[in-house]
Amino acid sequence: MEAGRRQRGALEHEVVAVLVEHSDPMTPGEVRDALGADLAYTTVMTTLARLSDKGVVTRHRVGRAFAYRAVVDEDEIAARKMQRLLDTRDDRAAVLTRFVGTLSDDDERLLAELLHRTDPGAATP
Repeated sequence: MEAGRRQRGALEHEVVAVLVEHSDPMTPGEVRDALGADLAYTTVMTTLARLSDKGVVTRHRVGRAFAYRAVVDEDEIAARKMQRLLDTRDDRAAVLTRFVGTLSDDDERLLAELLHRTDPGAATP
């Protein structure tokens, strides 16, 4: 990889982090300034448009530009990616079984606890 080039998806990740950090909607120029990087306005604008198409950000018109706001936090983005990957497989049980098999004991306990909390039929302590 060339020096100074980002890894694939890194700019999208950075843009979402900036939007999550700011509560008010931001224009592409404001996002570019917040990134503090030497990026072309059109690069940031294209990245924001792609994120909008993916449903990660929302946008509304402000004058001649759009202002963008993050829809979800980074944890929900990761969860949505996991869900999209799961949706690509026919045997969901096999995928989930293998996923659970890769978890540490602590993470497996946490997952079981979370599933127990969301089970409406589970007894509450």
